[in-house]
Amino acid sequence: MTFERSTSDRMKQAVIEYPKHLGLHIDGEWVTSGRDVHTVLDPATGQSLGALTLAGDEDLDRAIASAELGFRRWRSTAPAARAAILFKAANLLRARTEAIATAATLEQGKPLAESRAEASYVASLVEFYAGEAVRIYGRVLTRPAGARSLVLKEPVGPSVAFCPWNFPILGPARKIAPALAAGCSIILKPAEETPASAIGVAQCFLDAGLPPSVLSLVFGVADRVSARLLSSPIIRKLSFTGSVAVGKHLLRLASGTMKKTTMELGGHAPVLVFEDCDVEGTAASLAAAKFRNAGQVCVSPTRFYVQESVYDRFLNAFLAKAETVRLGPGIEKSTTMGPVANSRRIAAMEHLVADARAAGANLAVGGERGESKGGLFYRPTVLAHVPVAARAMNEEPFGPMALINSFRTVEEALEQANRLPYGLAAFAFTENGRRQLLLQENIECGLLGINTLALSAVDAPFGGVKESGHGSEDGPEGLDAFLVTKTVHQG
Repeated sequence: MTFERSTSDRMKQAVIEYPKHLGLHIDGEWVTSGRDVHTVLDPATGQSLGALTLAGDEDLDRAIASAELGFRRWRSTAPAARAAILFKAANLLRARTEAIATAATLEQGKPLAESRAEASYVASLVEFYAGEAVRIYGRVLTRPAGARSLVLKEPVGPSVAFCPWNFPILGPARKIAPALAAGCSIILKPAEETPASAIGVAQCFLDAGLPPSVLSLVFGVADRVSARLLSSPIIRKLSFTGSVAVGKHLLRLASGTMKKTTMELGGHAPVLVFEDCDVEGTAASLAAAKFRNAGQVCVSPTRFYVQESVYDRFLNAFLAKAETVRLGPGIEKSTTMGPVANSRRIAAMEHLVADARAAGANLAVGGERGESKGGLFYRPTVLAHVPVAARAMNEEPFGPMALINSFRTVEEALEQANRLPYGLAAFAFTENGRRQLLLQENIECGLLGINTLALSAVDAPFGGVKESGHGSEDGPEGLDAFLVTKTVHQG
């Protein structure tokens, strides 16, 4: 399954033809017909992009059997050989950036510049895990003469991973690359809203020489797919990125066979802004970050707590930046914020705004749909002085919504930051070194940005605490998530 590049347009932006028939990859076979289908929609227009073939029970059983056979072969493949395939896949990802990024923008909606940056990051991530494939270390423990103890790291086994739609290029690669580096086979279920991105990523690994049985790609009704795959004792690992509610459901399914799990379950990121920071510059940077990918980012800054003495300055600067956001189809160069990915996000935004206003919040900007013909556009929205009881203060909006309140003391700010059961990302802006140490020690989160909005790096762990999940992706920790420990005692 490939993307066809038009030869009629050699301008700065190449024209990519979106695949009309998308399907499953099981044991080296692409299945694109003879099953139920899902219609993939362009969120910018509401028009059909293509038809996606969905897996039935027999397909899922074939994928499990293929993963079992693929694991036996792949775990015995030399680490250097595994690394070579990953390096080649990274090179293919770079060569195919335009095709994969354009597909991602068409089916997910984000601006093309964001999709290109995502694809570039993914190539670096795969390259990192190519290097890690040859750095799986154990240790030897000192014992009396004639005896020794070994601590070994081994691949956990056939794995299953579920990806969301918000980062359709990064999500699949974040699952596939560490699993392959560790020596595991993997069955990947990407989101049905964004299948072509995942197919493009998977094709790079297959074209790099990965044995076909090592990687399967399935789509289908979520409950049906998860129940079938996670009930199998052959599957030894689950990696999931998505909502807290779905994550808890999958954990219950995985517990039946005590599978190893990595859960990245989103959050409701607090932002603490202190009076000693560059108020206007910080506000502008935060507004740009808030409306990236239309706010559909699990680490998106959302609950803003601004020190009372600079609250008005911050709010005015934030609003000024928000009003410069240019809404439109992601494929257009002038667009800085595309549509939300599906109608569920529109409904959620409308409900949360209405509830917040009823609770007494001030709608400073936005709070309505953008003008379009069939597209899923929602204007950048800022709510000020939002009561704690408002649903938006307690439920992750996962959309272009910023909630801006004030605080007086550090203790008050920390109390609000830690108030919710989520703990994925948090941000703080202050030049006070002692205060920075205090925040490092007391904010409950897995990812903390102090005077920075960059929370992802290929060599650094990414994950949350509390109900935002457990385990980490990226970095050496992402590799370790696909390994198990064996201790050998020799006398």
